[in-house]
Amino acid sequence: MAVQNPNNWHWVDKNCMRWAREYFESKLIGLETNDASSSTTQYVKIKNISSFEGDCEVSQRKGKVISLFDLQMVVLFEGHVNSHELEGSISIPEISFDSEREEYQFDISIYKETSELNEVKPIIREKLLPQMRDIFQQFGKDLLAAQGNDIQVPENQVNSQFTKANQQQIPTSSTTVSTTTSSVPKDVKKQTTSTTTSAVTTTNSGDANRTTIHLEPSFIVPATEIYSTFIDKDRIMAFTRGSVRVTKSKDSNSKKLVVGDQFELFDGNIASELIEANSDKSLTFKWRLSEWPTKVWSTLQMTFHESKEYHETKVQVAWSGIPVGEEDRVRNNFENYYVRPIKLTFGFGVVL
Repeated sequence: MAVQNPNNWHWVDKNCMRWAREYFESKLIGLETNDASSSTTQYVKIKNISSFEGDCEVSQRKGKVISLFDLQMVVLFEGHVNSHELEGSISIPEISFDSEREEYQFDISIYKETSELNEVKPIIREKLLPQMRDIFQQFGKDLLAAQGNDIQVPENQVNSQFTKANQQQIPTSSTTVSTTTSSVPKDVKKQTTSTTTSAVTTTNSGDANRTTIHLEPSFIVPATEIYSTFIDKDRIMAFTRGSVRVTKSKDSNSKKLVVGDQFELFDGNIASELIEANSDKSLTFKWRLSEWPTKVWSTLQMTFHESKEYHETKVQVAWSGIPVGEEDRVRNNFENYYVRPIKLTFGFGVVL
């Protein structure tokens, strides 16, 4: 990073979101409650970071280097209780530069939830969360060590005694994460928290910078019912209070959407295409708002996890390819024009 800042006087920011995600991937993925080869009846391991949202910067002004970050994250885990396999997520709504170790909050969600699988939650809290707290507490120190040394003009080029007195050597990082970071656009802003678990990460797709959000709405209904609600044309018209304008179809007489169907909802404000369907298990759509550039499409993937014991289905939503800055708009569209109306129209759950 080339710095043109006489006497290290002016404010200089370095976006470290990409480095931060790589850091947490290297530290969190693979964490487990115990040795998988042991004879324990309960086991959980973090398998990936589903989404990553917020701000993370290293900054310098008047010779001082500081780190400022406010992050939100969702990690996915897998494991077993006795002979029953399980999957789920842990949502961390705030990882901040000024958070104390015991202040981190964790929302644990188990897919296909049963009373037996729920027995693993205390094990997660006892064995896994303390490891995560340690990593979050160490992050700020490692961030400065890895990203703080190239944000200032070298001390031998500083003539101001004031800034020279403030300038101090940053300790070398002990982390194994690469310290090279490509530039991430500065329009990645902190997003407001939703009542449905959600998060975002930034990638570059050539024509635009994109984000990914994660949601987990629950419906008090079997998976087959909520699955059908997203592809049955009559049901779609019922909860959208409008028509399903099919613009391309393999079977125009079909009462349900089929793979390859292209359609518009809400008077053309939303365009979509069903690109994958796995009966009662998952659906994948291409999706765009009419105001987005013509070639910009996001991918909406929904996986249905039914708990027969609790008579509910959790819908794990992985929504990728959203233009940066449109995260809240897309999230609110899904909650206010899909989730809430479906519950109100069909009685599939409590509406808050």
